Amino acid sequence: MFGFFDKLKKGLSKTHQGFVEKIDRLFLGKKTIDQDLLDELEALLYEADLGVRTSARLIEGVHQGLKRGELNDPEKVKDFIKQEILRTLKSGETPLAIDFSKSKPFVFLVVGVNGAGKTTTIGKISHQYSARGKKVLIGAADTFRAAAVEQLEIWANRVGADFIKQSKGSDPSAVAFDSIHAARARNADLVFIDTAGRLHTKVNLMEELKKVKRIVGRECPGAPHEILLVLDATTGQNAISQAKLFNEAIGVTGIALTKLDGTAKGGIIVGITEEMKIPIRYIGVGEAIDDLKEFNASDFVQALF
Repeated sequence: MFGFFDKLKKGLSKTHQGFVEKIDRLFLGKKTIDQDLLDELEALLYEADLGVRTSARLIEGVHQGLKRGELNDPEKVKDFIKQEILRTLKSGETPLAIDFSKSKPFVFLVVGVNGAGKTTTIGKISHQYSARGKKVLIGAADTFRAAAVEQLEIWANRVGADFIKQSKGSDPSAVAFDSIHAARARNADLVFIDTAGRLHTKVNLMEELKKVKRIVGRECPGAPHEILLVLDATTGQNAISQAKLFNEAIGVTGIALTKLDGTAKGGIIVGITEEMKIPIRYIGVGEAIDDLKEFNASDFVQALF
């Protein structure tokens, strides 16, 4: 039986090949670091989707280390890069700590573009809390896609969660309103509110999300307690743009990075952490119900390298 670390290692194999193995090949047989090698390393870091800021910082660090005579051989440079990536990711490692005595129901507002994996992320996190004996309610506020509602309902049934929906095309805020009131009436511990992920009709997506957030806050003071942005790792640099857009509009408090197993762009997690300073709550490395786990920086870097 595969443990999650083995799955993570397997899931990050494409990123490992596209990043760590390329560094190894670049350094193979080299005894010293010269400018040509540095230029190649810089290009490699940019290609690895670590993000512009991170890549520039790493190269500057290597330059400084060379000046001080600390990074005079390739193995030390590789270790420096590994440790800097770990340091960056550690700053984004903040697991969600829920105090149900203070926030009940605890409300998740789950946002992100369509196709990022919002529905399955909700299902998998709901499963984790249900397995701990918590009562979960899921509200289908992506009312413009019938398929999204159906898929979410399948997940709710699968994990034993209560489910709130309205007819197709109804006001998402109304679903959010109903979800909060149903959660209160049924003494639910957690509420997950799924939201739309694209522009539709004449309503601007971000304005709609702001309205949903307002309604949730009005009906349940202090909520939403977590605004979880689901990002698809396969989109690379585009994920940072999405994070900026959603964060500016509604203030993202946590990120779930999905589909790390399907991409060589797993390095984007470093760029997101460095540029956004938003905690990475969860990472996903597969389709199975247990393939979404709380983010652990040390495990991630160990599996990557």
